[in-house]
Amino acid sequence: MDDRLPENNASEKQPVKLSLSELSTPIYGLFTLGILYTLYLAHQIVLPITLAVLTSMLLAPLVKKAYLKFRVPRVVSSLVLVLLVLAGIVGIGAAVATPALEWAEKAPQGISRLLVGDSQIMRQLDKVSRSAEQVEKSVEGLSDSAEKKPTTVVLQTESWRSQLMAKARDGVAGLALALALTYFLLVSGDRLVRNFVKQLPRPQRKTVLRIAHYSQREIAQYLAVLGVSNASVGVLTALICWAIGLPDPAMWGLIAGLARFIPYLGNMLTIALLAIVSAIMLDTLWMMAVAPLSFILLTTIVGFFLEPWIHGFRMAINPVIIFVSIFFWGWLWGPVGVLLAVPLMTVIQVVLKQIPRLRPVYKVIAQ
Repeated sequence: MDDRLPENNASEKQPVKLSLSELSTPIYGLFTLGILYTLYLAHQIVLPITLAVLTSMLLAPLVKKAYLKFRVPRVVSSLVLVLLVLAGIVGIGAAVATPALEWAEKAPQGISRLLVGDSQIMRQLDKVSRSAEQVEKSVEGLSDSAEKKPTTVVLQTESWRSQLMAKARDGVAGLALALALTYFLLVSGDRLVRNFVKQLPRPQRKTVLRIAHYSQREIAQYLAVLGVSNASVGVLTALICWAIGLPDPAMWGLIAGLARFIPYLGNMLTIALLAIVSAIMLDTLWMMAVAPLSFILLTTIVGFFLEPWIHGFRMAINPVIIFVSIFFWGWLWGPVGVLLAVPLMTVIQVVLKQIPRLRPVYKVIAQ
């Protein structure tokens, strides 16, 4: 009996051991949540860095070609390209900012004019307003009979213009950081990648170089062709708006071209804006339908015929994944995240495809 007691006590005190496979899923889940929290919390730093990396991927082939063919120093070609990007951003902002603010002030009046008339909507609005007046009178009667009148609290809030200016200042600071980092990546980004690859084990070096090469090629090809097609759609939309007599046709052309960088949602937003503006500014029904229907025709022709014919490249990702990624990056980083959703998915697609362990994930999200 005495000999068995130590054996039983020893067996009861043996610790429970967990295998590495059982711990991997919780650890990966916590790691993913940590990354998402960091991206959300440090978006003022992470977002300009991401934008700079994507912009450098787009411009790096031009810098390399200028050096190999014309012996232009990287410092010079990188500076010229960054200044051109800055000039384009400033030009687009100057062309859109003033008309957009004016339209924002005119929009409530124009929409109210659309609702004027003997229609079902106006009858319903009249009923609601009469009900609101009756409720207001009853509340005033109760307040007069009360011994103490309620204290009126006035909350002072910033106007939408001041909030917009604050957002604009933050955007300008982030843009300056992104452009500065883009310049340094164009000048010495290749050297940084080579130094990083040298520190890796030899079997992983080819994989990292292949990911960098394919990511750069796909991003440059996607954004270049999409930029040309969107610019053509924007120019044609501006000409159509000018032909039918819409004010500020250049602004609507720019909006139409820039919105097409957002898959699905950009086209729907442009169609809705063109329909509302046409209904406000034009009189006849067929003239109101010209701008939105013309934009639908242009996007159909470009999306289904010209873009595949020009480069033969389409996102090999399920449209559901792209749609969800737009909402995810938009929630994470706002409007800029919506614009960066598809380029980021392009890079993620390349990484998943080139790493053997992650290739099953790529097969799940692929078309």
